[in-house]
Amino acid sequence: MKILYRGPLSSCNYACHYCPFAKAKESRESLKRDQQALLRFIDWVRGQTVEPIGILFTPWGEALIRRWYQKAIIDLSLMAHVKKVAIQTNLSCRLDWLERCDKSKVALWTTFHPSQVNRVRFLGQCQALDQQGIAYSVGMVCLKEHFNDIALLRRELRPEVYLWINAYQTDYYTQTERDYFKSIDPLFNAIPHQSKGRRCQTGETVVTIDGDGDVRRCHFVKELIGNIYSGDMTLKPRLCPNQICDCHIGYVHLNDLGLDEVFGEGILERQLKMTN
Repeated sequence: MKILYRGPLSSCNYACHYCPFAKAKESRESLKRDQQALLRFIDWVRGQTVEPIGILFTPWGEALIRRWYQKAIIDLSLMAHVKKVAIQTNLSCRLDWLERCDKSKVALWTTFHPSQVNRVRFLGQCQALDQQGIAYSVGMVCLKEHFNDIALLRRELRPEVYLWINAYQTDYYTQTERDYFKSIDPLFNAIPHQSKGRRCQTGETVVTIDGDGDVRRCHFVKELIGNIYSGDMTLKPRLCPNQICDCHIGYVHLNDLGLDEVFGEGILERQLKMTN
């Protein structure tokens, strides 16, 4: 089973203009509530030894600047039945704590934000991951002012590292620009997937869990399908109820796209199988 966990944390140390959580801060009480929710989730995972589990943290904001997320990844990686633990991050945190993990199980879904961090510093963090043997992907939001940064980043990263590109808006690019970005990221897609009525692995082998333990099939379908703490989670094949799916963490699980085969064991950290 694959789990996408998103607790109540909703703050970030970056100030990207397109993000609602830019430079958002939380009270001590809010942060404590997030920490307690995360600890409770880890305790639950510890007891789920029947089948292998993969976990991707998808926080609203940046989580790895919080020590409890670092410890969570360490602890989860050391559990025998947890096969992969990954997290979305801007890579602004210290990385020495990764030495305490089972590195074969840890992976980072990293995003470069040129308006917030120098490219040389970001690449230095990537090189540190290389030296530690940590799997990771790198991505960017494809804004016009960052086109040159995308080209430079592709040139400077190791060829084996997948550079994914998220489209900013549907009608934002010319066809020439789309073709160019597909040459860098073969999965670059500026057009949302028509998903209504299509079979999806979410709710069957993939679920999202929030800080209260409520289970939904994915982040984009509000219907509850159980709660891990009351033990009533119902997993079964389901069709997508939404007209479109325009986020990777959703459409990557659409059966007929076959992206689980494209990513293989790197699906949680968004790393292509061909480059693993």
